[in-house]
Amino acid sequence: QDTTLKVGIMGGEDEAVWAAAAAQAKPAGLIIETVIFNDYTQPNEALANKDIDANAFQHGPYLEAQIAAHGYAITPVIDTAIFPIGLYSKKYKTLADLPDGAVIGLPNDPSNGGRALKVLEQLGLIKLNPEAGILATVIDVTENPRNFDLRELDAGVVGRAIDDLDAAVVNTDWAAKAGLLDFRVAQESGENNPYTNFIAVRTEDKDAAWVATLRTAFQSDAVKEAYASAYKGAAVPAW
Repeated sequence: QDTTLKVGIMGGEDEAVWAAAAAQAKPAGLIIETVIFNDYTQPNEALANKDIDANAFQHGPYLEAQIAAHGYAITPVIDTAIFPIGLYSKKYKTLADLPDGAVIGLPNDPSNGGRALKVLEQLGLIKLNPEAGILATVIDVTENPRNFDLRELDAGVVGRAIDDLDAAVVNTDWAAKAGLLDFRVAQESGENNPYTNFIAVRTEDKDAAWVATLRTAFQSDAVKEAYASAYKGAAVPAW
């Protein structure tokens, strides 16, 4: 008997990825119905409330912050992809072109904001207090020799605000929605990257039989091809 699974995802390029996954799952008796969200805060709440059966939109530091804030019993079960977060600009083509005092937009939630600041540090633009860890905020900036104006904005807004900024660090899915993928100036390193995205389920379901079926369907060549087509190389499959 077929099993129907409601999976919460972010609208946009992931819809093509999950269409490929659904096609792979159907012959194995797993019917995938995607539920589209447009705000990072909603899919975990929906999963906890049993409105959906799984979600696929987040990395470990984000889920850890959500669990700390809300007490969710949610567990990662299947790795999907790494989306190297990038620095984008429509005004400047290289890091060297960025002027002193440039206005740089950053996501304002703890996990993605800390990740964005780490990227700026990797690129040699700022230095952070090493004790701040992956949840660093702008108050943890210890050196900013070029006096960049770091502006914190909602993760879904920062990419769309690019015309009003000199540059912005934008999550890949939001960069794709804002049509920015061709304006990437630099990106974070993929080495020892803790930001692998995954499919998450309620902890009570982590050993359900359909999880193994979903893993086989998702971690397939067809889904790899869908990532390559949808994200133009900005997503790196994690299997």
